[in-house]
Amino acid sequence: MDPEETIIISFVFKRSGKKELSFSEFYLTLSIDLNWFTPEDAKNFTQQMIKKGQLIEEKEIIKPGFEINNIKVPAGFYPSKDVLKEKKPVEPKKDNKDALTTIIEKIIEKTNEKQQTVFKKIKTISEELNITIEVAALVFAKEHDIEFNDLYDEVESKI
Repeated sequence: MDPEETIIISFVFKRSGKKELSFSEFYLTLSIDLNWFTPEDAKNFTQQMIKKGQLIEEKEIIKPGFEINNIKVPAGFYPSKDVLKEKKPVEPKKDNKDALTTIIEKIIEKTNEKQQTVFKKIKTISEELNITIEVAALVFAKEHDIEFNDLYDEVESKI
């Protein structure tokens, strides 16, 4: 088990204060919130950790495959690029774009806001209304008159 991988996973879960996250929440935290990886590298890292058993996936929900409280995260931790070296793309999920990514991209296109700003607003809605990140993205989109009728079924399947 690579200690750097466990530190990354522990950091994300400790930071969130949750025991489980959606696949999208996890990789978007790595890429958008923390700016540690590109979204594609973050997806690949997440898929690789699932494959290695570092993360356990059950119906689009992931949780650590180890006890995160046993892992100390050094102050000022930032992952090295070495952690991505062996992380070649694992089989892409569906069309390689999940509903959340599609929604965020469309919101950015329509509002001209930065990706990080949009994701933070969506995350705030999710926490305030106690709803999934995908549903919060739809709420945010609806507030900006952006329709996603074609994605409702996919988002509903994650609830």
